[in-house]
Amino acid sequence: MRVGDCIADIWKFCAVGCLLAVAGVSHAQAAGDGIPDVVRIPSGWFWQGSDSVERQYAYQIDEQVYGHDISRRNRWYDLETDKWHVHLLAYDIAKTPVTNDQYAVFVNATGHPAPDISQEDWERQGLIYTYDTIIPFLWKNGRPPRGRGRHPVVLVSWQDANAYAQWLSEKTGETWHLPDELYWEKAIRGPDGTFYPWGNIFDAGRLNSADNGPFDTMPVGRFEPGPYGVLDGAGQVFEWTSTSSQPGYRIVKGGSWDDRGCGVCRPAARHGRPEYLKHILIGFRVMRDR
Repeated sequence: MRVGDCIADIWKFCAVGCLLAVAGVSHAQAAGDGIPDVVRIPSGWFWQGSDSVERQYAYQIDEQVYGHDISRRNRWYDLETDKWHVHLLAYDIAKTPVTNDQYAVFVNATGHPAPDISQEDWERQGLIYTYDTIIPFLWKNGRPPRGRGRHPVVLVSWQDANAYAQWLSEKTGETWHLPDELYWEKAIRGPDGTFYPWGNIFDAGRLNSADNGPFDTMPVGRFEPGPYGVLDGAGQVFEWTSTSSQPGYRIVKGGSWDDRGCGVCRPAARHGRPEYLKHILIGFRVMRDR
């Protein structure tokens, strides 16, 4: 090979790497191995849960944007864990929610059913969204919707999310699983117990919520990271955790692109959903034991 050809090849490699970096895509993701990038959460203490001051703030901002007090009357935030100081050992957690592209590697490798649901099954779930609303999120012929490869995968049940984590464990020889509520909350919130990853005042410019639109999922990593470098922990999509709220139900956290206010987007907010549920507002991220 001539020196000039070698230099040209090196330049091409560097150019591709730069383009991937600008797009927020790691070389591992570009290679299509389905393994998410992780952030290491250090061993130490953090404040988990909420107190009456935080809950009242959440109710007030909900009432301001929605013009009603349904969340207060239903006591949504009164069910949050009372604020307490918790020590956790170090662990790794996915930097972003699992994307359609990452989930597609799992589907192709295992034959696991792709994120899809019939109109009959969708309507049986009893959600407020019409079937027409979910069509942009449906996979076709085992492939993600066009242009949504780096959007969070949705329409996945808790069992689907666990199957992906099990596949990762078998593929890598490491232990991957859905995060417990405590581990999820520390990773998103940081050690200091602030209402949001960025502080105590809601800022619609720091997350994907219905306050600013686009009223849809977005490519992951568009907003600034939280205290530990984790992305998309507030808004974007709710995320499954391993924590049970009652038999057959699991805690989801984080809020979504369809929420305003956004009291429910606080890391302390929590509610249970049926394990079988497939929703356009729910995705997941995984953690790895050290």
